[in-house]
Amino acid sequence: MSQPPVTQTPDEIFAREEEPVDGLHKEEAPPRARGSVLGWMQANLFSSIPNTLVTIACAALLVITVPPLIQWAFVEAVWSAADPAQCRAAEGACWALIEQKHRFILFGLYPFDEHWRPLLAVALFVIAIAVSCFPGFWRPWLAVLWVCTLGICALLMWGGILGLTFVETERWGGLPLTLILAAVGIVCAFPISIVLALGRRSEMPAVRALSVGFIELIRGVPLISVLFMASVMVPLFLPEGVTVNKLLRALIGIVLFTAAYLAEAVRGGLQSIPRGQFEAADALGLSYWQKTVLIILPQALKIAIPPIVNQFISMFKDTSLVIIIGLFDLLTTAKTALTDPPWRPFYVESYLFAGLIYWAFSFFMSRYSLFLERRLEAGAKRA
Repeated sequence: MSQPPVTQTPDEIFAREEEPVDGLHKEEAPPRARGSVLGWMQANLFSSIPNTLVTIACAALLVITVPPLIQWAFVEAVWSAADPAQCRAAEGACWALIEQKHRFILFGLYPFDEHWRPLLAVALFVIAIAVSCFPGFWRPWLAVLWVCTLGICALLMWGGILGLTFVETERWGGLPLTLILAAVGIVCAFPISIVLALGRRSEMPAVRALSVGFIELIRGVPLISVLFMASVMVPLFLPEGVTVNKLLRALIGIVLFTAAYLAEAVRGGLQSIPRGQFEAADALGLSYWQKTVLIILPQALKIAIPPIVNQFISMFKDTSLVIIIGLFDLLTTAKTALTDPPWRPFYVESYLFAGLIYWAFSFFMSRYSLFLERRLEAGAKRA
């Protein structure tokens, strides 16, 4: 005789579905609701006696320093003045110095009547960087855009054709020179650093020894020494009568120095890859270069983004050391602008102006690296 079907109420079915299966299903607490501002302050600023003391000390420091700084920088500042005597009579900042000297600070010794050329070159360069930052534009045509941008910038800076006056590189300076040194240094040093990092991990003794020797030699001396040696030693290896301008010598020194430091950052990323990734690639029958390019390097570079970007920022600021070989970068032009005796007392404003430009580019690189990390991490989670 057949058994009658067993009926269950909806509550019983719901309770059965909520039961854990082999410990895989566990009841999770609902997400905590976002607290109020006072709750956030209590949890983050006044959660303990040490945190409370630190918060009070920081608040007191801000109260002491911020109002006078605002008073000096904005309220009592002189924004426009042809005579520095007006600045000396005021108690605030003399931003009139920037009004009078900003073209020299930005463009250095470049001919005054031709300042529109480096200005346009910088604008094109910044636009190309902005376009490159959007992942939707990561297409093959982006490389063409950069080739065209660099070609137009070189044409604008050098001139000599299309009715443009020729300007030798010794007269380049200010912000365009700093951006050229930083951009070319980053673009050229990055692939070299990857080759050096792979060479340092190579199983071939000769390749490994050469990579280790180069990295340790360059990292063992300061950038000033590398720039000085590039300026002095490079002409010695050239045929008689052949010369290399200062800009190219500086670029060679910066590229070699940056590549050595980036190589260690890339090597750190390579060493953090689990051994199973290498074994899985070998099991698939991939060649060394297929395994490296398709599997190992993408993971290693993602891990090494923070130290790589940190080195980019450091190199961008270290371009100020090219003064050792007679090039006038942004910081040098800001300092040289103070050689005018009437404006010499207002050196703080000049250095603040240059520092703000350095900070803007460095802050952009730092924030963009965080964006890349979040994007790549989200892509890994989706996968």
